[in-house]
Amino acid sequence: MGLIALIYSVIVYLVFFATFLYLIAFVGGDMTAWAGLPKTVDQGPSQFAGAPAALVNIGLLLLFGVQHSVMARQSFKKAWTKIVPPSMERSTYVLATVVVLWVMFWGWQPMPGVVWSVDSSLWVGVLTALFFLGFGIVLLSTFLINHFELFGLMQGWFKFKAKEAAAPKFVTPMLYKFVRHPLYLGFLIAFWATSHMTAGHLLFAAIWTAYIFIAIGYEERDMIALFGDQYRDYMMKIPSILPFGGRK
Repeated sequence: MGLIALIYSVIVYLVFFATFLYLIAFVGGDMTAWAGLPKTVDQGPSQFAGAPAALVNIGLLLLFGVQHSVMARQSFKKAWTKIVPPSMERSTYVLATVVVLWVMFWGWQPMPGVVWSVDSSLWVGVLTALFFLGFGIVLLSTFLINHFELFGLMQGWFKFKAKEAAAPKFVTPMLYKFVRHPLYLGFLIAFWATSHMTAGHLLFAAIWTAYIFIAIGYEERDMIALFGDQYRDYMMKIPSILPFGGRK
């Protein structure tokens, strides 16, 4: 069983990482045209052509939000691990996220109406740099809090080695000393930093932004349940998303 768990976690991780790279190019639209993708947020065919584009896209984004939030809750995990071995629970969550993302890529309907377009080569360069910086912050944030546990590899490895995972510890490395949710900040930067904002891209960024702030509430509730006053003190000292302003 340990070998199966390890192989499963590795395969899921590789599929996830390929999907993450596709997500970068998908969101990038015109900024990542060099990637030659058949589908981005701004162009490409949809399997729901003819249906109202906004409704289709909102439905796809809500599907992601429901899957990602419900499966992350401790109550769901307790029930789910009666079916799926605990060593495979995180990888299965990641795999479900990958499936939902590919459904979104497959069904997304570009909405090409231009909201804003930047012509200055200087500002195009600045916005493109911010876009990639945002995704860089996302990736760095995962490594700061244990990338391999977050995506299920560590659980598979521990099962293979017949080791027990250590109890979770509350740490605030690097970016977490300035904001509580640098990973979400990275996504927000990446989703909004574009030199060519279409109606579809705007809808994508707006729905994801709303989801992120909803997800923060649930996530912090879980963190308080896990770490108690230690996390409450952290909330009082460190801002949520921006490294300035109100704390809680």
